[in-house]
Amino acid sequence: MKKITAVLIGAGNRGRTYANFAHDYYGDKIEIVAVAEPDESIRSFCKEKYELDDSACYHDWDELFAKGKIADAAIIATQDKDHLIPALRAIDLGYDLLLEKPMAVTPEECIKIADRANEKGVNVVVCHVLRYTPFFGLLKRLIDEDKVGRVINIIHVEGVGERHYSHSYTRGNWCNVAKSSPMILAKSCHDMDILQWLLGKRCTKVQSFGSLTHFTHENCPEGAPARCIDGCPYADECTYNAVRLYQKDRWFIGTATGKVKPTDEDIDHMLRTSDYGRCVYQSDNDVVDHQTVNLEFEDHSLVSFTMSAFNKGGRFIRIMGTKGELTAYMSDDKIKYYNFLTKETTEISVKDAVSDETIVGGHGGGDKGIVGTFAELLLGTYNGNCLSDVSVSCENHLIAFAAEESRLHGTIVNMDEYVERCRKNAAILYKE
Repeated sequence: MKKITAVLIGAGNRGRTYANFAHDYYGDKIEIVAVAEPDESIRSFCKEKYELDDSACYHDWDELFAKGKIADAAIIATQDKDHLIPALRAIDLGYDLLLEKPMAVTPEECIKIADRANEKGVNVVVCHVLRYTPFFGLLKRLIDEDKVGRVINIIHVEGVGERHYSHSYTRGNWCNVAKSSPMILAKSCHDMDILQWLLGKRCTKVQSFGSLTHFTHENCPEGAPARCIDGCPYADECTYNAVRLYQKDRWFIGTATGKVKPTDEDIDHMLRTSDYGRCVYQSDNDVVDHQTVNLEFEDHSLVSFTMSAFNKGGRFIRIMGTKGELTAYMSDDKIKYYNFLTKETTEISVKDAVSDETIVGGHGGGDKGIVGTFAELLLGTYNGNCLSDVSVSCENHLIAFAAEESRLHGTIVNMDEYVERCRKNAAILYKE
């Protein structure tokens, strides 16, 4: 059987997640043949894991691309702000792409990638992994089967969870807009995409409210040190104590330490020297810790989306239509369906449900699902409905950017006008 060959560009947690699924579960369909990663220890891990020669291990994507096209596909999972250039280079060389979300950090960059992919005729699959989960796949099927009739309202909540928020958005790579991107893009472009996919309609208007309210210097307890490990008097009562989070719970310590297999010494060094050891009230974070986005779609259906750090974590959705209602927590293995005609509530089992929807748990099966789908797409055997054209992925990113504009300026954003404005800006910025 023919195999797809792929290069991995950016072998951090997300890149290795996709590559590991390719290697461990879909080895008969896809093979990792090269890696580009600046961290030597991670590069060495990849060499061993994917059985690569030294000549297939590169310090950066520039070195790899200098060899020309050496595989069918490229998995690009560099930091968000570093997606544009390698994506364009890969597209120009004829690679099909599995591109980590967000596809880029400005509307114009997203448009540039989508337009270049369409021009060159290559596939760009953006890692909106929720589309590939059993949970959202079942919701989509129930909607398409007319179980609820015409969808009128959706209420959707993304509970980021207090641990995940403190790790990634006060201490981590996505804590600062200038260093990464707005929260609505970095975390919730997943949700903007899944909501549009469920409805199958274009978004026409966007309104948003949100702010950074709790994780601020003003809320720092008196006498708390800048680092949790330096004898914080509130250590036992602080939910966000980094010592407990990383030493005891060992929450996502690979990302925190930058090591594939961190030791206790690595964790101690991280707590004393890196941003992951800082007090959450004394970091340089500026992304929102709660946000609500109101969306109107072209058939006048309305969506209310809320992202919040202040919860256990997990997604909840309520879909209200003319014939019935669907209610579900993503962490459950069932969806409740209320039929208006019979007045009965039934529970529909989510086949192959994966309860852990966190980034650590593989996004409820979405991380594995997208890798398998990507391989099938390139092999010509895919017959599902999860895949998104890169132009649709781009426009769903623009919903997130429009939400941020609305939040910052207190406006209601008309999506047609916003997309047109962004396209004009992209044409000026990237005039060739």
